Amino acid sequence: MGVEIRQAGESDREALVRLLDAAFMDDPVSCWVFPDRAHRGRVHGAFLGVFLDVALSEGRVDVTEDGSAAALWLQVPAGVPEAEDDTPVRMRETADPDNERAELIGRLMGEVHPHDRAHEYLLLIGVSPDRQGEGLGTALIQPVLDRCDRDGVPAYLEASSARSSKLYERLGFAFTGRTVELPDGPPMWPMWREPVR
Repeated sequence: MGVEIRQAGESDREALVRLLDAAFMDDPVSCWVFPDRAHRGRVHGAFLGVFLDVALSEGRVDVTEDGSAAALWLQVPAGVPEAEDDTPVRMRETADPDNERAELIGRLMGEVHPHDRAHEYLLLIGVSPDRQGEGLGTALIQPVLDRCDRDGVPAYLEASSARSSKLYERLGFAFTGRTVELPDGPPMWPMWREPVR
């Protein structure tokens, strides 16, 4: 039996913030941005809500019918953006104004993001902690990758752990060769996937 997937809308926002908060609470990058767990518990959802708002307004959010997993996608056009992305500033202002890491993470990711070709960008994918390892992430990603293959469009993401990078490798993504280096923090692995013809 397959996983039922639908496109999320604004009415799903609060449930999706709770899902992403739980899914990324112990993620190495989240732990670097918000080292104190109690503080992370207070601001983490607002921080991830900025990513969610971007995807809901400018991209798409796919969610399993039972709400246990979600993938946030953006279509990125070719060429360097004309205007500076204000998302990193919003991440900090919305979640934790005194924490420069809440903005720095977005800026560092932006510095390595490729702009030479249009692509699908997997901004975030989160699976409820009690459902991880069941293949829900792959079930969410695969339909988009199938469309990329049909349309000849590459895909891009940043893996936040060595474990997740291995999952993405199985889906055809390859490390770009330049990690996102977080000062005194864990590396992130930018990964690119050429369409399969």
